[in-house]
Amino acid sequence: MFENETQTRCAICGTGILLGAIFLLAHFPVILLIVPVGILFLGLVADPEETHAVWYGMLSMLGIFDVSALTDAERENYAEKRHYFWFGEVAMASILADLFAVPVGIFLAGRAEVTLAFIGAAVLFLPLFVFLPKLIQRAMKADVDAAMEMFGKNEQTKKVFWTLFVSMAGLVLARVIDPETARQVVGVITGVGG
Repeated sequence: MFENETQTRCAICGTGILLGAIFLLAHFPVILLIVPVGILFLGLVADPEETHAVWYGMLSMLGIFDVSALTDAERENYAEKRHYFWFGEVAMASILADLFAVPVGIFLAGRAEVTLAFIGAAVLFLPLFVFLPKLIQRAMKADVDAAMEMFGKNEQTKKVFWTLFVSMAGLVLARVIDPETARQVVGVITGVGG
């Protein structure tokens, strides 16, 4: 897979252009064009082996990556690119969680205030981000230990989870309690004031 560098770059750039066209035709907010521009940029500048590592991380999160299919040289090479593998894992976990959280947010937006719909979708996103990939890997009977032995444990997932959790907790606090109490709670947490 991805043996030809030119084809790999064309496929990635084409994906960015197609996604950008979809965003424009669907009249999504212009700020979302950052995603297809980022994909297009990666297609132009990323090393194909880094792209492979991201792809393998995405496949690993789906439970369909088999480390034993790699040669020893490939294992050595991709083990050096573990951050790209981890990025692929985090990206796929986010996509999987969004498959459920975004429709729930859209559904709730029609029934409640947009802020509450966003908070509800985000609260659903957090456990799905962590547990849904693990359930898929278990169902696919993936050899997670072999991937962990080669790439190590992904600490980025924890960082993304806790960043999202703290930001959502802040939104919930700001929505539920009065501003003065929220300011005091933030002061206690940060150690400033009280």
